[in-house]
Amino acid sequence: MQDKNEQISTLIELNNELENYFRNTIIPQLFVDAHLILRKFTPPTMRQFKLALTDVGRPIADIRENLRFPAIVDNIQHVIDTGEILEKEIQTTDMRWYQMNIIPYVLVKEKKTNGVIITFVEITMRIKDLKEQEKLIAEHEMLLDTISHDIKSPLTALNLTIQMLKKIPEKGREMFPTLLANVESSLVNMQQIINDLTRSRWQQHRYQALEELLNIEHIIEDVRMTLAPQIQESKAIIKSNVEISEIVFIRRKLRSLLYNLVNNAIKYASADRRPEVLIKTEEENGFMIISIVDNGVGIPREHFKRIFGKYERLGDSAEGNGIGLYLVKEIVNSVEGKIAVESEVGKGSIFKVYLKIEDAQSNIAARPNLAE
Repeated sequence: MQDKNEQISTLIELNNELENYFRNTIIPQLFVDAHLILRKFTPPTMRQFKLALTDVGRPIADIRENLRFPAIVDNIQHVIDTGEILEKEIQTTDMRWYQMNIIPYVLVKEKKTNGVIITFVEITMRIKDLKEQEKLIAEHEMLLDTISHDIKSPLTALNLTIQMLKKIPEKGREMFPTLLANVESSLVNMQQIINDLTRSRWQQHRYQALEELLNIEHIIEDVRMTLAPQIQESKAIIKSNVEISEIVFIRRKLRSLLYNLVNNAIKYASADRRPEVLIKTEEENGFMIISIVDNGVGIPREHFKRIFGKYERLGDSAEGNGIGLYLVKEIVNSVEGKIAVESEVGKGSIFKVYLKIEDAQSNIAARPNLAE
């Protein structure tokens, strides 16, 4: 009898500790059973998702609007069915970002999932910082490209002028050769500085970032947020069909790649229909294939190669400087991938990007651990 009382006392103590944790935690947490019924939640959830005590005992499907994330029921069911932890960056209708973790609650004896624990950690500022960083990097790279392009032309003209000056008779101009040599030397130095600046910055900022395991669905959401004004103005419909979601890649490069392709799909929309963009991923022969399908104006076949040139644009109707597809091509080439385009004028285009999966996985595994 005493042992039983001790067990009850221990259970009461553990329950009190658990309740104390619930009352004092600053992290919004939900506890949902295997029948998708909400059993418990922490106080921060009431503030951030406007839940009430009367919601306990209700099906999670009935209150998912409070969570402002319609797919949460499907995500919970997936974790219950598979027993796998799900991590996802989500955005709610108030424009806040959260890291959502859905963790299976496993009964040890029965070896089955009896529900899930869902936690929400706000990451709005981190996402905002990432977007600001992406914007600054893009502006920086654009500035370097502009400097390289705009300054090299007058320098070339100056070089031609000097060559012409060399042909002028030098009689009576004793200092002329010396001055001309100085000008020529300065010109060579200026060209070298520009070349070094462009090359070193290109290598440092564009190619030397570290690879990491990325979830492409997160990158797609980042792109949606970045292009939110354009999507809203054009009333574009953006859909995704992700069959393979993970790849080892440089986050900034993958985001830039998707951003430029989706941005172009919206920019070159047809005037007589609402823009529709589908982002698909699939695996084929060791490659992740990312397809951007649109219903825009289309591209004439004779322009398929030209569009990837620097400063090339499809007509003058759309804004831009014609560098987006050039940057995409450079990113793909830097990882020994490839990009292909299919298009029909008046019907739309499909851009397919092929990124190696196995090579990227082995590269990150082989990289030395600098923290050791």
